[in-house]
Amino acid sequence: MKKLLFALVAVFTLSTAIGSFSSCETKKEQEMVVNSAEDSLQDIISQKESELNDMVGTLNEIQEGFRKINEAQGRINVESRSGEKNQKQAILEDMKTITETMRLNKELIENLRQQLKQTSSSSAELKATMEATIASMCAQMDELNKQVADLRQQLAAKDITIAEQETQIGQLKTNVNDLSAENDNRARTINAQDKDLHTAYYVFGTKKELKNENILKSGEVLQQGNFNKDYFTKIDTRVDKVIKLYSKSAELKTNHPAGTYKLEKDTKGQYVLRITDPDRFWSVSKYLVILVK
Repeated sequence: MKKLLFALVAVFTLSTAIGSFSSCETKKEQEMVVNSAEDSLQDIISQKESELNDMVGTLNEIQEGFRKINEAQGRINVESRSGEKNQKQAILEDMKTITETMRLNKELIENLRQQLKQTSSSSAELKATMEATIASMCAQMDELNKQVADLRQQLAAKDITIAEQETQIGQLKTNVNDLSAENDNRARTINAQDKDLHTAYYVFGTKKELKNENILKSGEVLQQGNFNKDYFTKIDTRVDKVIKLYSKSAELKTNHPAGTYKLEKDTKGQYVLRITDPDRFWSVSKYLVILVK
């Protein structure tokens, strides 16, 4: 599919260059047109390749999420059949994994939909294929939601059975409803902690804008605690890895490890930040400040 996209781009760009020869009077001018066309072609190809890589990367993450969900479902089915009391905590952990991964997959699918909308590719074949893929994944998520709902009912019934047995031998100190509520609260707490762990904030703006919000002062960023935190955009580092900066000039002002990101130009010559290694990129700071013009 990449070859098809590149061929279409090449034909369009080179035909534009050839058409320009009629207005060129010297060999030097012709060479300048050819060089310009080659540079433009390379920029377009690089941009399209990055966009395709972004979408393929998101697809792979979604598929990995589905794999983790299926594995957790399989473990729960095995554990729930075993009837061992010490399996209850393992079941709760697997249910937490399913709930969090489904939430993450939902966000990744929406991110993929936005990537498709924003791609500079005009390939109808690519868009039709991706739209069909997204529709298929949404249907898979709907089916998983039904399966998880059924699984919860089965586990609830099993808890009731266990509760009745424990009551008969005098070992149950709380009723099953209290236990279920406690487990739900624990799961929500763990999910909230997990989401906080992968939460980060970014902002991009001109020097004047960043100074007005106390984000930038004397060339330094975030040196005072009274900077406007509401000016930042909150993101999930597992989902949001591409940030469009809408500017032909961009400079990262916060510290982030080299090799964990790329600043690339799109077909309009505007910068796009691509975070290639999210864990390392955000390891130094959960705040990202970018100076643009």
